[in-house]
Amino acid sequence: MQVNLNGRVALVTGAALGIGRAISLTLAKNGADLVLNDIDRPSAEALTQEIQKLGRRAVMAIADVSDYAQVKRSVNEALVHFGQIDILVNNAGWDKGIIPFLKTDPKDWERVIAINLIGLLNCTHIVGAQMAQRKSGKIINISSDAGRGGSFGEAVYAGCKAGVIALTKTWAREFARDNIRVNCICPGLVDTPLLAKLKQDDLGKKVLERIEQLMLLGLGKPEDIANAVLFFASEESHHITGQVLSVSGGLTFQG
Repeated sequence: MQVNLNGRVALVTGAALGIGRAISLTLAKNGADLVLNDIDRPSAEALTQEIQKLGRRAVMAIADVSDYAQVKRSVNEALVHFGQIDILVNNAGWDKGIIPFLKTDPKDWERVIAINLIGLLNCTHIVGAQMAQRKSGKIINISSDAGRGGSFGEAVYAGCKAGVIALTKTWAREFARDNIRVNCICPGLVDTPLLAKLKQDDLGKKVLERIEQLMLLGLGKPEDIANAVLFFASEESHHITGQVLSVSGGLTFQG
């Protein structure tokens, strides 16, 4: 898919690796300039240079999305540099591992919720405010099919991702008056460094390989998610808001 995003600025959270990296490169290849949020400075620097070689502008926004003050500082710096943010991709996410709920540590719940849910609230509250002032914007939230159908050993993560879906629908209703479209993408399993890490223990490997077997089209690639983001970021989706799209190789079928 090839679209024209010339003159648009996109902020991608969790941009440095995996799905975020693929999203950032895909948007850049279609003309967008990038604000790259991550906490991994070396990887973010490498991606910044790669995007600049494509002839697009790119700046880093090193910040923990769960920290409102850090996000606000980094967004303000990006606005000084670019003047506006047209596209927000709430991609940053994390899970500790495949662990049955009764064996999880409440301290780990806090970190999972902070990254997967609070981070989304922080970024949308800050970036959405300047979009509302300009009466224009696209917000694309990366949830998960775990949020649509549950996922063994990922109770808190799945709960957060279900919350992302509900927020998408609520924001779509609230932000429509400001000409802001809000949509959500639910990946299945995608071949990323995080997936490889989750497979390192025996239970994680067993559960995730079973899920892969249920994916009719097989394990996803980061580019599969990036192409869906590109569609929602483009003018081709101007009449779509509040929608949830599973890009999961046939893992789930939702009405």
